[in-house]
Amino acid sequence: MSHEGQQQFERWHRHRTVLLQLLQDVQSEHLDYKPWENAYTLGGLAVHIAAASDMFLRSIQNGSFTPPSISTQFETIDDIRNIVQASTESTTALFAELSDSQLEQPLDFNGFTAPGNVWLNNMVDHEIHHKGQLFTYVRAVGIEKVPFFTLQPAKQ
Repeated sequence: MSHEGQQQFERWHRHRTVLLQLLQDVQSEHLDYKPWENAYTLGGLAVHIAAASDMFLRSIQNGSFTPPSISTQFETIDDIRNIVQASTESTTALFAELSDSQLEQPLDFNGFTAPGNVWLNNMVDHEIHHKGQLFTYVRAVGIEKVPFFTLQPAKQ
């Protein structure tokens, strides 16, 4: 893995670990909650986060838009936890395969063209954004105890 890939992996993994912790107290009856009519449901948002990381990395590797390869079908919170865990494992493996040339090659995505490293940064930002939303969702359904995100100390 390239140095930049390693840095982004560590940044992403800290947030994904918190996402997995956040889902521990969610119950199946919470999955249909959404704060407004056209919003993702709580369950749909968690699955969207998982599928998007897979989609971003596969697209960077392939040099063109690639849909996520993970299943997004769920009925229960256990299904969602399994989807997020499977995504975490596959995303970790995809990160390990990233090359400098893949991070440098241009990728057209939704009409925007940028090098893979820009899309990798967007992937992590996307996850952080939606994880923040998910914190609000779980608080709104009455879950008071949520994980606390802390930065890792800088390596010496």
